Amino acid sequence: MKNILKVIFVIIGTLIGAGFASGKEIYIFFNKYGICGIIGILVSGLILGILVYKVFYILIKQRKINEYNELLNYMFDNRKNNKFNIVRIINYIINIFLIISFYIMTAGFSSYFKQEYNISIYITSTVFAILCYITLNNNIEGIIKISSILVPIIIIFILNLGSKNFAFSISQITNMSFLSNIFIESMINSVLYASYNSIILIPVLISLKKYINNKNKIFIGVLTSLIIITLSIFVYIILLKASVNIMELDLPLIYVVKQFGKVYEYLYGMVIIISIFTSALSAGYSFLKNCTKSKKNYNTILIIMCVTSIFIANIGFSNLVNILYPIFGILGIIQIYYILKIKT
Repeated sequence: MKNILKVIFVIIGTLIGAGFASGKEIYIFFNKYGICGIIGILVSGLILGILVYKVFYILIKQRKINEYNELLNYMFDNRKNNKFNIVRIINYIINIFLIISFYIMTAGFSSYFKQEYNISIYITSTVFAILCYITLNNNIEGIIKISSILVPIIIIFILNLGSKNFAFSISQITNMSFLSNIFIESMINSVLYASYNSIILIPVLISLKKYINNKNKIFIGVLTSLIIITLSIFVYIILLKASVNIMELDLPLIYVVKQFGKVYEYLYGMVIIISIFTSALSAGYSFLKNCTKSKKNYNTILIIMCVTSIFIANIGFSNLVNILYPIFGILGIIQIYYILKIKT
């Protein structure tokens, strides 16, 4: 059970990043579609749970798969195509997404302190880069330790906050009209949400291989699905309480939480910071794991990655989320399709 919890916390920490905890992702992909967005949450959560199970199934069945490019080779072997060029191209694109995701987390961290305390982006991004460097120096074990401590805090706080005026929020949802003209668009967005998250998630799942076995893979998949669906719905509910156009805000959930008082505002600020940190670690580790072959090379690229994030953070969190996530979501769909296509 201990290993199961370790795996679950790392998975949830990977999925709940700056975009999720800030409310930005949930609004873009679900809230603006009303009741169709709730259905979308269920669809995306189900896809992610099945994906976790399927990747673990493949890793248990194919013991020789220890790296992401080896999984890609296996996927396209099953497709019986010329795998090498395809694998190389996909690997390059996914590595680009992973490094961009790391930069997005740095931007999200800096945006929070800029929006709330007007602290220079360069100061906060430097602090964040140093923390990431220290933790990532310890490889996957560092991520597991951090996630095991911090992720339960995130889960408890989101559930606590979402439960306030829960009955009223549910009545709002049940009174929403089902709009068939936006249903297809909302379903596409729910698949995109699951697919771009899968790009960060799959390399992390491979690193967790030693913690899984044939008995616990189904349980981990089901629990992942239930937790991410529940947390997404609760964030959706919290966003219903916004009284302004939250699309214009970098961190809409912080704005809503202010309505509950200063204590909740500061506490949720900590949740945002924790969420950003755990997700940045997962994206950064996956990128380093895919791109490096030696410890020396790992450290060199880690330093470059952390230093460059300080300057890229100045681009802005919202711009990165709105433009890049949907684009890379398309690539994730291709990856999910071929993973699910492998016969169990």
